Amino acid sequence: MPDYHDDLRLAHVLADAADATTMERFKALDLKVETKPDMTPVTEADKAAEELIRGHLKRARPRDAILGEEYGLEGSGPRRWVIDPIDGTKNYVRGVPVWATLISLMEAGEGGFRPVVGVVSAPAIGRRWWAAKGAGAYTGRSLTSATRIHVSKVPKIEDSSFAYSSLTGWEEQGRLDGFLDLTRACWRTRGYGDFWPYMMVAEGSVDICAEPELSLWDMAANAIVVEEAGGSFSSLDGVPGVEGGNAAASNGLLHAELLGYLNQRS
Repeated sequence: MPDYHDDLRLAHVLADAADATTMERFKALDLKVETKPDMTPVTEADKAAEELIRGHLKRARPRDAILGEEYGLEGSGPRRWVIDPIDGTKNYVRGVPVWATLISLMEAGEGGFRPVVGVVSAPAIGRRWWAAKGAGAYTGRSLTSATRIHVSKVPKIEDSSFAYSSLTGWEEQGRLDGFLDLTRACWRTRGYGDFWPYMMVAEGSVDICAEPELSLWDMAANAIVVEEAGGSFSSLDGVPGVEGGNAAASNGLLHAELLGYLNQRS
């Protein structure tokens, strides 16, 4: 199995640089916010963080492609860095500290590109998670100050904790009834949103989570962390990976039942 340690170390360096940039503008009274064509917000900090990461990658990995939320795809080849400079921009804009920079390396293989390295850095809450293929998932302040994490062993939906972003999107897909049935069946539900439910699945504090509409940069880093922690990550249709435009993540034991609820079409 390939050794991704150097790529993981680089991803941490990129996250450190992004953290400094995003934290400098967090809660700034003069923060510049624009609305993108899809009606989602983007701040000067989103753009600055992505530009910074791209600049580092062009120097450190000039042969690798880069895909980012704000500036699209640049380059080609079997290795592709995928960047979400601020996952949770709406939280960032409102001063809610739950947002993160997502950095992933994807490699081409059978069935397309798959994440092999991921770093999720949430500096406003002082947390960071990461993983590399075959090396496990961790949380901590740095590679040398880390704790390995694992998904939960909860085997029953009625004992599970379910996290989601919002009700938006479920009805448009005809999945609202199944979603609501799932919330009634679970022990506990919380609308944490964005990257955080996936990290809690990886840590074992949440057992299942799902979102109906996502982009690749929303999922790549989260997926490798969940999988290396022993969990399952797929589209709502059950296809493993991050190409489905939506996501379901679990401790693995509950994945089939999670998908069963979310595929009850109305």
